[in-house]
Amino acid sequence: MSASTYPLFQCFGIELEYMIVDKDSLQVKPLADELLKYELGVIGSDFENGIVTWSNELVMHVIEIKSTKPELDLETLEKEFEKNIARINGILSKWNAMLLPSAAHPLMNPFSDTKLWPHDNNEVYSLYDKIFNSKGHGWSNLQSTHLNLPFQGDEEFAKLHAACRLILPLLPALCASSPLLDGKLSGMLDTRLHYYKTNQANIPIITGRIIPENIYSHDEYKNQVYLPIAEAIAPHDPETILDPIWVNSRGAMARFDRGSVEIRVMDIQECAAADMAIVNTVIEILKLFVDEKLISLTEQKKMDTEVLATIFNQAAVTGFATQVNDLSYLGTFGIKSTVSIKEIWSELLEKIPTTTPYQKANREIINTIISHGSLSERIIQALGADVSEPGIKKVYYQLSTCLKENKLFIP
Repeated sequence: MSASTYPLFQCFGIELEYMIVDKDSLQVKPLADELLKYELGVIGSDFENGIVTWSNELVMHVIEIKSTKPELDLETLEKEFEKNIARINGILSKWNAMLLPSAAHPLMNPFSDTKLWPHDNNEVYSLYDKIFNSKGHGWSNLQSTHLNLPFQGDEEFAKLHAACRLILPLLPALCASSPLLDGKLSGMLDTRLHYYKTNQANIPIITGRIIPENIYSHDEYKNQVYLPIAEAIAPHDPETILDPIWVNSRGAMARFDRGSVEIRVMDIQECAAADMAIVNTVIEILKLFVDEKLISLTEQKKMDTEVLATIFNQAAVTGFATQVNDLSYLGTFGIKSTVSIKEIWSELLEKIPTTTPYQKANREIINTIISHGSLSERIIQALGADVSEPGIKKVYYQLSTCLKENKLFIP
C-alpha cells in the first residue's frame, strides 16, 4: 500500500505463509526458488498471478501467497487463494512435494533443516542471521497470516491503532495452530508466538511488549519506536542495510511509509476458508471499535499496555480457557466479572453483522472454531495419547488434505 492512498476499511492486504514439505516424509523441502523459477522462467522473488502474488520468505521451505494489491472483495480473494494453493501443489508434485499448513512444523530440526534464501535481497537475510541466528524455530519455523489495514493521516491512525491494541490479546485463543515442536507438545497452544516474542531478545526494542504502546500520531511513533530501533540496531548494521520501519516487529506494526497497520500475531490455519473467516471477523470487530460502538476512543486510548500484554501472553498458553479478570479490559465488552476469552469471543460475535451468505459462512466457521477449539486444540485432540512421530504425521497429513480441499479440520 502506498502512503495515505486508502482510508479506513476501504481495502485490505492479506498474506498467507505455507511450508513446502516432502509428500512421503513430511520433511521440509527448500524449493521456494524452484517453484518461483517454474513460473518466472528465471529465479526471482515474486510471481504475480492476477490478484494473488507468490513470494519468497527468509527460508527456502516457505512460500507466501498474498493479495497483489489491496482488495475489498475478500470473498473473491479467498477463491483465488484456493486456486493458487491448488496450482502450487500441482507444481510441487514434480518434486514429490506439497504445501503444509499450520504455524510450526511439528518435527523440523531448524538447525539442520534450515536453508536461507540465497538470491535477491539476501544481504538483509544474511545480516539478520548474523545478528539473531536465523536457524532457530523463531526464524525458520513459524508461519502466519498477516492482515494489512489502511489509514489516512493521524486521526485515522489513532482510531485504528487503538482498536488493534484492544483486539490483539484475543487473537492467540482464536488463531493458535502451533502446539508442537521437536516432536513434542510444547505446553503452549500458540508456540509460534513464544518464539516471535523472544527471537530478537538481544535487541528488545524491536518487539517491545508485542502489544503496541499508547501511540496515536506519526511523530510519536517516530520518536518512541523508529528512532530507538535505529539507535539499537546501528552497532550491528554499519552499512545501514536495515530500515527501522520494517525491522519493527510489534504485533500490530505501523507502516507510515505505506499508510497501513499490519497485524502479525495470527497463526496460519488449516485452509484458506478458516484464515479468511478469521480475517473478516477481525475486520468487523475493529470496525466496532473504530465506530466507538463498544467504548469511546478516549477510553480505548487509556488501556494499559501491560494489562493487554499480560492477557495476550496467557492466551498464547491457555487459549479460549484463559480467564480475564481485569475490569478495565472487560468493561470494553460490557462485561463486569471474570470470564474466559471464549466467552468474550461469543459476546463479540453477536455484535457482528451476518447479512450476506459470505458473512454467514464466516460466522459458521468461527462458531465451529469456538465450539471445537482452536486448530491447536483440535490437533491435540486428534493426537490423543499418541504423540509419536507416526501419530504426528498422521494428523498433519490430514491437515494437508484440509488445505487442498479448503475445509476445516474436525477430529
